[in-house]
Amino acid sequence: MTMNWELLFQIANTLVLPFWALMIFAPRWRWTEKIIGSLWSIALFALLYVFMLLSQAGALTPGSGAGLLPPTLAGVAAGLGTPVGATIGWTHFIAFDLFVGRWIYLDSRATSRHPLWLGLILFSTFMLGPLGFLMYLLDKNLRARRVA
Repeated sequence: MTMNWELLFQIANTLVLPFWALMIFAPRWRWTEKIIGSLWSIALFALLYVFMLLSQAGALTPGSGAGLLPPTLAGVAAGLGTPVGATIGWTHFIAFDLFVGRWIYLDSRATSRHPLWLGLILFSTFMLGPLGFLMYLLDKNLRARRVA
């Protein structure tokens, strides 16, 4: 049985949207806190990633040309340049961006950040990962300095 990587890519992309929408557009809704507070909100994407990764385990071994064990730039570029590699890599990004967004959301619950500002930080994390994370860290640091 061959996997439909386009379908898996679309499923991962679609499944992540409600979680981000809840954090960005309904941050104070009690169901947002329950859903995002659950580890299953991120475990779903970690499980999907592991499933995809294990389905390609033979391609990740040394000498396979995938460049992952040990990593080489050419090998990683070649691996990500395929539908399989791009889908697995993209799911990796989705899982970790959601993990970071979840952490930002939960960590910010104790403060009085304006929902639009937090929404901008979360949207930046959703779209650009580390940029949103850095925005939150800077904001958190500036807030801590004002209190001290």
